[in-house]
Parts: sequence; C-alpha cells; structure tokens
Amino acid sequence: MISHHETVNAMYERIRAAGLTNVADRFADQEKVRCKQFCMRGLSCQLCSNGPCRVVPGKVERGACGIDGAAMVMRNMVHRAKFGAAAYTYHCKEAARTLKATAAGKTPYGIRDEAKLHLFADQLGVPAGSASERAAAVADAVLAALHEGTDRPGTFVEKFAPESRKKVWRELGILPGGPLHELLETTTRTMTSIDGHYVTLAKAGLRLGLATVYGALVPLEIVQDILFGTPQPHEAEVDLGILDPDYVNVLPHGHKPFVGAALIEVARRPEIQELARAAGARGVRIIGSIETGQELMQRFAADDVFRGLTGNWITQEYALATGAVDLLAMDMNCSLPSLGLYAEKYGVTLVPVSPLVNLPGTADHLDYEPEKVEEQARRLIEMAVDNFRRRKGREAVRGLRSIRVLTGFSTEAVLQALGGSLDPLLEVIKKGTIKGVVVLVSCTSLGNGPQDALNVGVARELIRRDLLVLSAGCGNAACQVAGLTTREAAQAAGPGLRAVCRQLGVPPVLSFGTCADTGRLILLATAVAGALGIDPSQLPAAVTAPEYLEQKAVVDAFGAVAFGLYTHVSPTPPVTGSPEVVKLLTEDVEQLTGGKLAVGDDPVAVAEGIAAHIDKKRVALGI
Repeated sequence: MISHHETVNAMYERIRAAGLTNVADRFADQEKVRCKQFCMRGLSCQLCSNGPCRVVPGKVERGACGIDGAAMVMRNMVHRAKFGAAAYTYHCKEAARTLKATAAGKTPYGIRDEAKLHLFADQLGVPAGSASERAAAVADAVLAALHEGTDRPGTFVEKFAPESRKKVWRELGILPGGPLHELLETTTRTMTSIDGHYVTLAKAGLRLGLATVYGALVPLEIVQDILFGTPQPHEAEVDLGILDPDYVNVLPHGHKPFVGAALIEVARRPEIQELARAAGARGVRIIGSIETGQELMQRFAADDVFRGLTGNWITQEYALATGAVDLLAMDMNCSLPSLGLYAEKYGVTLVPVSPLVNLPGTADHLDYEPEKVEEQARRLIEMAVDNFRRRKGREAVRGLRSIRVLTGFSTEAVLQALGGSLDPLLEVIKKGTIKGVVVLVSCTSLGNGPQDALNVGVARELIRRDLLVLSAGCGNAACQVAGLTTREAAQAAGPGLRAVCRQLGVPPVLSFGTCADTGRLILLATAVAGALGIDPSQLPAAVTAPEYLEQKAVVDAFGAVAFGLYTHVSPTPPVTGSPEVVKLLTEDVEQLTGGKLAVGDDPVAVAEGIAAHIDKKRVALGI
C-alpha cells in the first residue's frame, strides 16, 4: 500500500503493470541511496567550491570555512524557508496584478466581494471612490508593500498583527518589513561566511516567516476574495472517480486560481459545451488538481461544468494514468518532471500556463497574462477538445470512487455559522465542549508512511479528543478524500465536538483551502485572541503539519512559531545533527515567542502531545 486512498492504490497497480516511473517507486529507489548520516541530519553544505563539506561530531567539527554544525544546520533550514517566501510573494504579486487589470475592465473577472474591497481599502487609507477606482488603488498599495524596506515594520504587519505580538517581535528584533527586502537580506545573510551563528540565523528565519505571513499571505487571500468571492460553505466532489472519460476533462493544476477561474467562466458558455459535443463528448468539465483545485473549490459552486478536485500533489501521476484527462494546465507549483512520460502514454496535452514551469515533453506555453486570460482559457479548451478527438475510444479507467464533501470555510463563514459572533465558539471552548482548535496545514509526503496516512490519522485522533480541526493545503485534500470534511464525519468525533457539529451542521474538520490560507488562519486566531482579550500565544490552539514536504511549509512553520503557536511537523526536519538547534526549536524558543516546534510520526502520540499542550493553555486561562 503506497497511499491511504484506495483510488491511488488501484491506479498505482495500473502504472506498475505499464512499467511507468512513479513517485512511490522513485521514493523507494532513493531510500536505497539516501544520505542518512549527514544530509538527513542537516550536516552537509554545498554552497562554495571548498565543499561539499560535512560535519562529523567528534571528528570533523567545522566546514572548510569554519562554520560549526549548529550554524550549518540552521542555515540549511533558512535556505529552505527563503524558497517558500519567494513563491508566496510571487503569488501575491500575481494576485495584485490581476486585481489591477480587473479594475481596468481587462479581465473576465469582477469584484465579487465589494464589501471586502471597501473594508480593505479603508484599512489601507485608500480615498473614497468607485469600486474600480479603489480596486486599482488597493492593487498599487499591495505591490508597493511587497517592496517596502526593512528599516520599519511592513504595512500589513502593522495593520493586522496584534499589538501584544508586535511588542514581542520588536524586542526580539524580528518585526519585519516588506517581504521582498526581507528575502533580499535573508538571502545575503545566508551566503558563505556572512552569518555563522545559529541563534541569529534562527531569528532571521522567524522574521522571514512573519514577513511572508503578513506581507504576502494576508494580502494575497484578501485580494483573491475580492476577485473571486470570500469562501462560503458548499458541497463539491473529490477523488479520482470525478474523472468521467466521456467528457472533455481540463485540469487547472498548481497553486494559483487565475487561469482556472477563467476556464470555469469560459466553459460554462453554451457554445463551448456545444464545441465539445460536436467532437463526440458529453461536454466540457473543469476539474481542479492539487492547490489550484482547492482555491477554485473554496469559491466556486460545483455544477456539471466545475466538479471539484482530483486530489493532492502525489495524486497527479495517477490522475493522468486514468486515461480520462485531456489537458493539464500547469501553473506554479508542484508539477512533476515525469509528467511528459504520462502525457505520451495516456494521451494528455500538457500546457504550462506560467513562465516558471517547464517540463520535458511540453511543447506549448500559454503563460498567464491577466489581460489575455479569457482568450487563453478558450484556447486551452479548444486544445483539450482536439485531444479528446484523438483519445476518444481509447481505454480509460471507470468506476473509481468519488465523494461529496463540504468545503468553502473562511473566517466570515465561521462567523456566519455562529450567528455573526465568535461568542458561541468561545463559550463551548470555555465549557470544554470543544477543548481547543488545531490548524492542520500540511503537504503530503512518503517520508513517514503511505500518502496521507499520517494526515488522516492525526486528524482522526484530534477530533476524537474534541479538538476542532481547520485543514488547509494538500493535507486538506487528504481529509476531504478520507471523508472527514463531511457532516457524517461528526460520528467519529468526541461527544462534545460531535454535538456542536450536529447543532451547526458542519463537519469536525473544516476545509480552509490551501497552504496560502495560512494568512487567513492567522487572522482567525488573531480575532479569537482579541475576543478573549489575550495574546495569541495563550490560545488553546496548535498547528500540525503531519506530512510537510517542501519549502513553503518551512516558512509557514517559522511564521507559526513566531506567532506563538505550538507547531508539530513530520517527518522530522533535517536538524537532528545539532543538539543546540534541536533544543532551541523545541524548548528555548518558547520562552521567546511562546511557540515551539514538536516532532513525531505516531498519530496517537502526536495528538496526545497537542492535547496536553492545549490542556496546559486551558489551565493557565482558568477554563
């Protein structure tokens, strides 16, 4: 078994029979050659031509430049965080550019949440005016804030972070400026022979995490809500059975909703559906893939055109192997370099829609431009229809499972479910009906077991302990496909959480979207702490990433720890080569920010650790 999900296991057997490379077999091959003594412990460096260097405790204590093991380990972690910060900031820039073009009437989008636009404009000090005028000014303000220097706090951390947190960050020297200049300074700091102290490097990581959360993720999700609507609960379909070979299936894939939103808009037009029927198909369907699918599923109602989501990133090869996919439109990020082999074998057209994405086996590029996206979406659908003509009649997999889930939660949706106030939630937490809240923001990985086994296992153990789970990222898809974001899943929750879920008509795991929704979740935690009159570090809350994978997760973790939250991650990060770094991250940092890192791969032990932390916070609050 390579996955928690039966559909993926079934498709894996199909791929194996075809002799195709796949992520599970590649992982197994790497296990035979993986460097466990040095690389997995963080004790290796390849930055300069004096290397590669390794630190061997008790034998070789320093790299050629003189760096010790603690600084080497921490510098490697900060390098990972830099990539995550860059990717999120790039996404934010694209969102602001899209809002600017939409304000000028040059895109097929509109201002779907005008109230949020005006609220955000007021918060930014934008003068009164029409929606289009204020949208253009907001876009300019977001773009300008990305470039703010590091000599003063950034606009968004000043406006959205709680004062109690800003005081802590100011005293620690980690109150950040704009994300691009923080990234510039952090990148320079982590070159060869500049910063060689693990403590100051750790502070740089915490500062970059905050710059990313407040400078990129908070404005990013607000802008996308303005453009596409603030998420509200609704049903959608997930898992590989969503792919019907009788339809032209177009999969927007990656992490950004812009091309996918245009595809939905264009595909819903009668003449486009007729184009597909003329080719012998029953119609055109837009099916989300990985985080792009989550972004779309949060905001767009599911119907016969937009159906929902195939699954998370590990699912992508298996989705193509169904033989039912006509076109994969790949934006930034998480497109596997092996996809060209699948396109050739199973008759799929691959089209990068970002200048950043290039894979072997791709010939066409339609790089996203806000002013041209309607035309680009139509062209992508035409290419998919042509692909359907070629694959019509070929063998395709049918009868795979799919499931209806509840998605589309946001701070506003939670408030609406509670009758417009946080008071009902606070009351059930104070009474202990719900013990606390855990944010599951996770990737999916094979590094600690079958795909999604730990994501699902931890979520199940948490809700069993009357802990409400808010899920985002690829871990959200894990919970969705496993059925934990359905109302029926309340029966698997503890008695208190079960009663609340049935009273409100919500699942015990609330789908909050993608990894980019970390900013949205931080704002929700800020609102709850504000309503209680406490600092966020005092909340009966925690964060878990049971299957973190890549660099975005690392910068998210730095941000969560800086925010003051207990943050569980698995697999264990490559830091174990330095006892000093392990102690700093799992113990000492709690005295500085109120947050800390926890590790562990057993779902029961992970949930017990989180529950114990939350119980300690409840005792301290006297509840």
